[in-house]
Amino acid sequence: CGSRTRTVFGEGSSRPRLVVVGEAPGAEEDRTGRPFVGRAGELLTRMLQAIGLGREDVFICNVLKCRPPGNRSPRPDEVAGCRPFLQEQLEVLDPPLLLAVGSHAVRLLLHTERGITSLRGRFQTSPDGWRVMPTYHPAYLLRNPAAKREAWEDLQKVATELELAIPPRR
Repeated sequence: CGSRTRTVFGEGSSRPRLVVVGEAPGAEEDRTGRPFVGRAGELLTRMLQAIGLGREDVFICNVLKCRPPGNRSPRPDEVAGCRPFLQEQLEVLDPPLLLAVGSHAVRLLLHTERGITSLRGRFQTSPDGWRVMPTYHPAYLLRNPAAKREAWEDLQKVATELELAIPPRR
């Protein structure tokens, strides 16, 4: 946390039906103190809107609460240091469903070393009792647009699970 500008704990509904868990704040998040506000955040917002949810309807947070130096991937000791904060957030929020975006969130929540590709698209129950839908991180989708179809399939399953009516596309 020594190189961070702001701690990014998360934001959104205090009684969410869905909690989105990502990896770590990026540069824009570190600057503003808000999660998912850069390009990946804009895509996440559109993804949620596509299933009828606004950012105000969910809670959005990350595994790490501080931007790693140089925007590198989180180290195991950093994940271990932030794990209690995420655990407390989830216990307080008590959502019926978690959307784990990206490998780091999936590995932490499901206590696994398996990759996102082998887990995405199927609801999982974490060892802590959380219902989790693993899917691709929006930053990955920006780099790999062909994976958006699979992420959309995952989101449709989330919408069905939460009994949401998917708005018509404009």
